[in-house]
Amino acid sequence: MIKFDELFRIIITMKLDETDINLLELLQADSKKTTKEYALKLGLSTTAIYERIKRLERTGAIRNYVALVDKAVVDRNFTVFCHVKLVQHVKDNIAQFEAQVLRLQEVVECHHLSGDYDYLLKIHVQDMEAYRNFMVNKLTAMNHIGSTQSSFTIKEVKHSTAIPL
Repeated sequence: MIKFDELFRIIITMKLDETDINLLELLQADSKKTTKEYALKLGLSTTAIYERIKRLERTGAIRNYVALVDKAVVDRNFTVFCHVKLVQHVKDNIAQFEAQVLRLQEVVECHHLSGDYDYLLKIHVQDMEAYRNFMVNKLTAMNHIGSTQSSFTIKEVKHSTAIPL
């Protein structure tokens, strides 16, 4: 059953017009520009752009504004994808694992999956030694972990935070 807030977002998303979509694309590319700059690109007044941005924020189409940090500059350029299988895929184990993984700062993404593994984690650490410490002292120390399989990034070919519109 669809929750009310999910249904509301679906309805709002269906009402995005071409200008909203163009504005969202511009904001995803660079949200630090002025309202006037967006207005000039879209051929609207600054007030109209301001109101559209506020509506997009209010309806949840825009959830947040963030700074994208260069991993190499902060010495977290070692990226690992770790598949996790729980001992038993039951409600209590799932809830406990998800609550614990939310507290792991090294984990930047966690996806509940179908298939052979239950979760896929994206992890940023300094190097292999830091990853080993993370695995031994944090991840595999958690309850209900049955097995893990790790893959290490050789080269990041594409990375985007933008949602295709």
